Amino acid sequence: MKKFLTLLAVVFGAVALHAGEYPDISITELKSAIADKKVTLIDANGSDSFASGHIPGAIDFQSQKAALAGKLPSDKSALVVAYCGGPTCNAYSAAAKVAKELGYTNIKHLSAGISGWKDAGAPLEK
Repeated sequence: MKKFLTLLAVVFGAVALHAGEYPDISITELKSAIADKKVTLIDANGSDSFASGHIPGAIDFQSQKAALAGKLPSDKSALVVAYCGGPTCNAYSAAAKVAKELGYTNIKHLSAGISGWKDAGAPLEK
């Protein structure tokens, strides 16, 4: 039992560490950043999901991964938000990692994802 609890603590610690790598942004904060034109969005849900509806202005990570450097702003401190399906989805991390490797320093995660965006009644773009 002691080994199990230790393993459990290590797993939760790793998850918490990974989750903290990219700070969360709320839907309200994201809506404000979109209205102010101060964010670049990366949708990591895949091209089929992207085609069926995404946050307005988002970049389709699956189809644009190779060209992502040219799609992101020249200011490396600009806000970049990656998202995927929802709170249990971690596909966003691949997009966030690429942005980080390209030198971006203000990367956030919309943990609510596209499902939370839809649930909030926010607009979609097709």
